[in-house]
Amino acid sequence: MKKIILLAVLAIAVNAMGADIQITEWMYSGANGEFVEFTNLGSTAIDMTGWSYSDSSRVAGHVSLSAFGTVAIGESVILTETATETFRTAWNLGSSVKIIGGNLTDNLGRSDEINIYDASNALIDRLTYNDQASPKQGPRTQNISCSIPASDYGLTTASSTWVLSSVGDKYGAWTSTGGDIASPGVIPEPATIGLFGLGITAIIRRKRS
Repeated sequence: MKKIILLAVLAIAVNAMGADIQITEWMYSGANGEFVEFTNLGSTAIDMTGWSYSDSSRVAGHVSLSAFGTVAIGESVILTETATETFRTAWNLGSSVKIIGGNLTDNLGRSDEINIYDASNALIDRLTYNDQASPKQGPRTQNISCSIPASDYGLTTASSTWVLSSVGDKYGAWTSTGGDIASPGVIPEPATIGLFGLGITAIIRRKRS
């Protein structure tokens, strides 16, 4: 019961910030390509038509996210530099997981930013990371991703306390065909979706299909 109450509080906090679409996992470099995962943690489906992504250049409209279309409550979607079907095969992801591949313009580096903007070019979420900084801003996500802890969804700078994925961890991470370790397209820990208006929390886990 305490766990459910805590998850409900986290969900309400996310809604209060007005950032229903959140950055929930990233890998800046991998054998099967870098990727960023976005998840709808809000209480309603969100149409991402007109939305965009940018790295540290902070240029709204630079990389279109329109192909995601409507993202359901609790749905996680993927942006990657790898061709869509190549990435899907490498991670054994079913057709239900939405992937935008071929992002070759705003590639991530070891020290970079992830920015997402809505259709009006308003910044919705930002993650700044730098594993070379002192103190470090997050772990080094080379060949291994980092899933952001639910308690830290509101942070815009990666924390040195965040840990890398490991096979079978609480996020359900697994190994790609190239040996990368991550959990792309799977609802993040522990999958808290706030039905804000109703005061209900649904705990949902997406499974690979």
